[in-house]
Amino acid sequence: MSVSTAAVDQSICAPLPVLGADVTVPLVTGGEVTYAALDYAASAPALQRVWDDVAAYAPYYGSVHRGAGYLSQLSTDLFESSRVTVAEFLGCREDDQVVFTRSTTDSLNLLAAALPADCEVFVFETEHHASLLPWRDARVTYLDAPRTPEQAVATLERALAARASSPDSRPRQGEAGTGSPALVCVTGASNVTGELWPVKELAAAAHAHGARIVLDAAQLAPHHPVDIAELDVDWVAFSGHKLYAPFGSGVLAGRTDWLRDAEPYLAGGGASRKVARRADGGVDVEWHTTAARHEAGSPNVIGVYSIAAACKALTEAGFDRLVAREQQLVTRVREGLAGVPQVTVLSLFGDDAPRVGVISFVVEGWNSSHFAAALSAEYGIGVRDGLFCAHPLVRTLLGSEPQDPGECGAPEAAPGERSLNAIRVSFGAGTPDEHVERFLGAVRELVGKGARWTYRTEDGRCVPDRGAAQG
Repeated sequence: MSVSTAAVDQSICAPLPVLGADVTVPLVTGGEVTYAALDYAASAPALQRVWDDVAAYAPYYGSVHRGAGYLSQLSTDLFESSRVTVAEFLGCREDDQVVFTRSTTDSLNLLAAALPADCEVFVFETEHHASLLPWRDARVTYLDAPRTPEQAVATLERALAARASSPDSRPRQGEAGTGSPALVCVTGASNVTGELWPVKELAAAAHAHGARIVLDAAQLAPHHPVDIAELDVDWVAFSGHKLYAPFGSGVLAGRTDWLRDAEPYLAGGGASRKVARRADGGVDVEWHTTAARHEAGSPNVIGVYSIAAACKALTEAGFDRLVAREQQLVTRVREGLAGVPQVTVLSLFGDDAPRVGVISFVVEGWNSSHFAAALSAEYGIGVRDGLFCAHPLVRTLLGSEPQDPGECGAPEAAPGERSLNAIRVSFGAGTPDEHVERFLGAVRELVGKGARWTYRTEDGRCVPDRGAAQG
């Protein structure tokens, strides 16, 4: 997978309008400033287009699949047409299906619950916890962090080849190759380093050994086109709240058979086609065989519609143009950080690896939580600090031992002391140049002059000490 950096007309590469772009926040040093949202990797602001579309629909909200009234029929049509829009956005194959969930985490837990018996899962230790942890009822092989894309493919191929000779392996109807069913789970873009993974090559390796593959596209879909058919992955999972549609919905799209054969993810209305009492007093249930099988309960039609609206907005804006502009921001941030000797940018694959707008770093002599707190309190800049729900990866990048203390989002050292965590800056289609320049200026100033305020730890967070006298 590659990222285009071709020159484009700057007049059509302006940031997309997002909700909250004019919000001001107070500074601990006095006054207010427009908030610089540079934590897109955690949750991106809603596109103004998405908000407008949702607001226009809201008065017509009605129950989905459950009413004969006009608003119910309209909402049902909107819900199902959103499914088509998402399928088109992802380049789904004709027989793929789109299941609506709550998030990427929910999507991968759904797939984990649908794994066939004796399925073995292969996952790199570099994954976000949403991809690393759901496979509790499967045999899991955790793969060491690769240092190049080529090494990632080779590592997977070795693990899958070893599986083929395992005593537990046996032919299974409907699966290529030999061995019990297997699934590979891999990210498209790291939520820590932003680096793109060789998804197409990993998919080819998986299929060559009779395994399937699911792509965690939570950090990829907002920044880069995702095409299921072109990448030849079996499933894709992503979240609306990272795709500029923060209304509580997610997606699992791909092949139908494992999902069709599995018990419903949730049992209840909507997932059932027919329920009848038996003569013995029990209940017989006939479950849907379509996506509805795993969509029990009243659907979040607003969340689903917001995802579809975001898919349309990004497509119409032109992903090539959006990607090109984002790459300019990536280059600017990386060059700016490189100019500060005390800053170390974290990377698996090296400086030349293609990446999206997600960059993590540490600063010599600084507790990362203290640094992030100062960026917020003194400059109005929102970034993320911690282990980013990817503990094994960040520990590997920081060269720590597994037993070393450290917790996601919580400082384990006093302000100014070294800590086992990092700082992450992330941006996307709605980020103005000024936010990036303010961030780089703040980094240089904090490193060169130090914080202007004192900070303390409160409830696991580093916060300004408003009771202390300031020099």
